[in-house]
Amino acid sequence: QVQLVESGGGLVQTGGSLGLSCVVSGSGSEYYSIAWFRQAPGKEREGVACIDSGSGRTIYGASVRGRFTISRDNAKNTVYLHMDNLTPEDTAVYSCAAAIFPTILKSGMDYWGKGTRVTVSS
Repeated sequence: QVQLVESGGGLVQTGGSLGLSCVVSGSGSEYYSIAWFRQAPGKEREGVACIDSGSGRTIYGASVRGRFTISRDNAKNTVYLHMDNLTPEDTAVYSCAAAIFPTILKSGMDYWGKGTRVTVSS
């Protein structure tokens, strides 16, 4: 069983930056790829970014590529999502999830965190 706990959400103005953290714990958690997803009101959950457990290879969704950066500190069992140049369209609940293989497809996830809310004001 893998547990994931997100933090760092909040309110930010358009053009601003924000960082999210996902603390990962549980048996074998170090072997899982960790992904970030987001879900805006009335919209489908969208894969944002993913980082592989070993190689550190990253995957980004098209809507965030070049603005968001995912990173991992294995010593702290934490995955980060740094978000730059935010717009109101980035407003959503952001969740991290664990998968055996690196992907930003929600069907590939085995465990989910509860999420943290990000609101970008215009």
